[in-house]
Amino acid sequence: MVSLTPNPSFSLTVRVELPNQVGQLAALTRSIGEAGGNIGQIDLIEQTMKWLVRDITIDASSTEHAETIVAAIKALDDIRVMSVSDRTFNLHRGGKISVTSKLPLHNQGDLAMAYTPGVGRICTAIAEKPEEVYNLTIKSNTVAIVTDGSAVLGLGNLGPGGALPVMEGKAMLFKEFAGIDAFPICLATQDTDQIVETVKNIAPVFGGVNLEDISAPRCFEIEARLQRELDIPIFHDDQHGTAIVTLAALYNALKLVKKSMEDVQIVINGAGAAGVAIAQLLQKAGASKICMCDSRGILSTDRTDLTSQKRSLAIAKSGTLKDAMESADVFLGVSAPGVVTPAMVKSMAANPIVFAMANPVPEIQPELVMDEVAVMATGRSDYANQINNVLAFPGIFRGALDCRAATMTASMFLEAAGAIASLINPVDLDREHIVPSVFDSRVVPTVSAAVQRAARQDGVASS
Repeated sequence: MVSLTPNPSFSLTVRVELPNQVGQLAALTRSIGEAGGNIGQIDLIEQTMKWLVRDITIDASSTEHAETIVAAIKALDDIRVMSVSDRTFNLHRGGKISVTSKLPLHNQGDLAMAYTPGVGRICTAIAEKPEEVYNLTIKSNTVAIVTDGSAVLGLGNLGPGGALPVMEGKAMLFKEFAGIDAFPICLATQDTDQIVETVKNIAPVFGGVNLEDISAPRCFEIEARLQRELDIPIFHDDQHGTAIVTLAALYNALKLVKKSMEDVQIVINGAGAAGVAIAQLLQKAGASKICMCDSRGILSTDRTDLTSQKRSLAIAKSGTLKDAMESADVFLGVSAPGVVTPAMVKSMAANPIVFAMANPVPEIQPELVMDEVAVMATGRSDYANQINNVLAFPGIFRGALDCRAATMTASMFLEAAGAIASLINPVDLDREHIVPSVFDSRVVPTVSAAVQRAARQDGVASS
């Protein structure tokens, strides 16, 4: 396995005291570099005739790697490590979001209008005309981020407390990228009926619901039931966000290799929430030659251990992932680290497309096959072509909220994928540039507009 690239996820600030002499800083930075650390900002905190105090920002590749770097610094003569802080943990202390007032309260009059007795008039107006809740409350711009903590990132069942930092982060992204107020709802139950009832009971506050990190196959039933029983859009991002961005990237990758969606042989490894949703959306986009694999191999019609979702995607062929990849044009991985070998990639058709999206460690390290593939993508930010759901869900919900969509439809997802893909100008399209940056300010408005058009065409928009 190739060593992982140092990245901000494992970023340290090391405060050191060192002699105020020529060459001391050079010795320090050389030691960090030899230990594999990636140096960022260097700040001078204090200076005397004899000593300097500096803060050194260093990216590592893992917790163990960070400890190795610090040990290398401590081994230097005349340099004293004063403190070591984990920048990621520091960023999360006290939480990442807060609730703030939109209006100032300067006097008794302001208070009388914002709260009692004036607020009573607003309550009555909504009771008499329920649709006014969208105009007179936060509902029109608020999303519930709901999880049971059963499938947190690639870490497994961590429960509601363990899931909360992810949901806070999601709320940040909604606000920063789309101006949407979102709030984490981490439920202390993993019972499907209880989750459905709880979400239904809190739904009056929210204009939409983003389901997150709920394990398969329960996630399919929960989303389907909520969408049937509520009149606000329900979106399971682990399914549809991943599928939308994958399809967008695949549209542009296929342009590069001059192959069509209808003709290519696609292998999807991972038959959980993301894998099933990717397969279903690709089918709606015209793909017809899809071979799905789970940990036991190809989803074959001969197998008797398949869930209903897997059975709907089963094919007559049987065998292993290695068998599936022979002569395939496209590999899409939403599975586990290291399950693909260079030999398996070499067995694919000419100009293969490989999206190894397992995170943080992909199905195969890009460095191992860069000369063998036409296009490579991962779920990581430190490689080109990151398949990142942030390209999808802020714009999806911005559009759904703005047109008051009653539900999400496949057409909305297809249009969103096309909108994301369209942001790569043909002259800029290359093997390392098939999707826009998540910081591209065009993404949210372009996706939002496409979603609204599709919602109106499907008859699910009310404004």
